[in-house]
Amino acid sequence: MVSLLHTLRDHTDEVRCCSFSPSLLATGSGDKSLRVYSASTGSFTELPFSPLTAHGYGVHCCCFSSCGGYLLSCSTDGLALLWSADTGELLATLEHPSRSPLRVCALSPDSSRMLAGACDGTVAQWNFQSRKLLSCSAVSEASVVACCFSPCGQMFVSGCTNGDLKLWDLQASLLNSQKDAHDLGVTCCTFAPQFNIECTLEFRLASCGQDSRLKIWIVAQGERAAWTMKLLHSLAAQSAPVLSCAFSPDGELLTIDLLKVSVCLYFYLQNLGTLLHTLKQHDRYVTAVAVSPHQAMIATGSMDRSVNVWRMGGELRETVASFSNNRRKLPVHCRLLLADWTEEDVQNWLCEEGLEKLVDVFKANNVDGEELSRLSKETVTELGIESVGLRGRLLRRVNALKAEQNGSEAPDHFLCPITRELMKDPVIAADGFSYERESIESWIRGKHKTSPMTNLPLRTTLLTPNRSLKMAITHWNSQY
Repeated sequence: MVSLLHTLRDHTDEVRCCSFSPSLLATGSGDKSLRVYSASTGSFTELPFSPLTAHGYGVHCCCFSSCGGYLLSCSTDGLALLWSADTGELLATLEHPSRSPLRVCALSPDSSRMLAGACDGTVAQWNFQSRKLLSCSAVSEASVVACCFSPCGQMFVSGCTNGDLKLWDLQASLLNSQKDAHDLGVTCCTFAPQFNIECTLEFRLASCGQDSRLKIWIVAQGERAAWTMKLLHSLAAQSAPVLSCAFSPDGELLTIDLLKVSVCLYFYLQNLGTLLHTLKQHDRYVTAVAVSPHQAMIATGSMDRSVNVWRMGGELRETVASFSNNRRKLPVHCRLLLADWTEEDVQNWLCEEGLEKLVDVFKANNVDGEELSRLSKETVTELGIESVGLRGRLLRRVNALKAEQNGSEAPDHFLCPITRELMKDPVIAADGFSYERESIESWIRGKHKTSPMTNLPLRTTLLTPNRSLKMAITHWNSQY
C-alpha cells in the first residue's frame, strides 16, 4: 500500500519541516539549514547549491510557491527568507517589525503575498513583487504557530498556542473565530485544494493540535456574506499530539504526523474520515509531513534527524476507489455534530429511525440537536410520549447516535481498526483482529488479501461473528 522509497540523513539536528514542489523536496532543521533535493527522478539527489544556510537560528517552516520556482522559509531569528528554487540564490530578507521569532510561513496561491506568524501573536504580510511589508497585525495574545491561505487567496487562517482558530480577510479583519478549537493549542492548519461554489462558497479546513485531535471544518460564506466555521469531523484515532497535516492534491487523502514514531494516512472523501494506513519507520517523534503535488509520494521528517520518502502504491488508490464506490450516502445532517442539528435535522433523523410518530411531538416542542442530546427518561416523559415501548426505543436510538458521533469515548477495542468508529456488527478475520463487517468486507472487495493491521497475507477471507464483543458493545451503549 505504502512503501519506503528513500531515507535522507543529511541534517545534523531534528527535522522541523518539509515541502514538495512539482520537482523538488525541501527540508528544514534545527541545524539552521534548508536542504533541497531533486524529486523528479525518485533518487532524491541533493542539489549543488544545497544546503541553504542564511538563517541564524533553527528553521521552523518552509514552503514552495505554486509554480515551484520560489522557496520561503522562516526561523527563530525573526526572518522570513525568499529563495530561488532554481539556483538557491537568496532573493529577499523579510524582517519581522519587532524581530519576534517566526514559527510559520505561507505563500498565497497566486504568489502575490507572503505571510508569517510570530511568537508575539502577530501576523506579518509582505508583497511578493515589491518585497515590502504590507501589514503586521495582532491576531492573538498567544504565539501564532499555524497559518494558511484559502485556495482562493482572499483569506487566511491563524492558529495559536491558546487553542484558537481564526479566519481573516487580507486586511486582517476578523471573519470568524473558533475559541478553544483545540484544548491544548493548535499546531497546524491547512485547506483542502478544492472548494465548492455550487450554492455558496465552501472550503474544507483541517486543523490539528496538542489535544491529539485532527478536526475537519466547513468554512462557508452564508447569508449577507457572513463567514461561518462548522466542525464537520473530529478524528481521534491518534494517541498523541498531532503536529502536522497535509492534504493530497485531490483533497481525498489527509496525512498527519504524531508526537510519536508513526504517521497516519487518512482517506477523506465526502466528509468521512477513515484511517487507511499507519507508517512506522522513524526512531523518534515525527515532526513534519508533506505530500507531493504531482507524484504519489509522502515525505516525513523526524527528531531522529532523518526524512523518509514514501511511495503510495496502486493498492492505496484501489482502496480509495473502493471506499468511494461502497461508502454509505449520508444525509446532510449527518455531516454535522449532534449539537449543530436544526429542528428539521432532528425530524428527518426520526423518520430515518422509524420514529415518524414522534415528529409532531418534537415539532411542537421545538426540539433541536442540543435538546435531543440531553434527552433522558424524565424529559421524554415530559414530552408527553405515552407509549413505554416508544420511549425506550427513542432513548436507545439517541444513545446509539451519541455513541456513534463520540466513538472515541468508547474503549479502543470497541472501535473498528479501519474506520475507528464504534462497531455495530463486529467480526473476526483470519488475522485474529475484530473489524466492523461492512468495513472489512469493503477492504477485501478492494482486492486486498492482506491484514489491515499486520499487512501480512490473510489465510482465508472467511469472517466469524464476534458475539461476545457485540454483547459488550451493546451493554456499553446502554450505559452511555
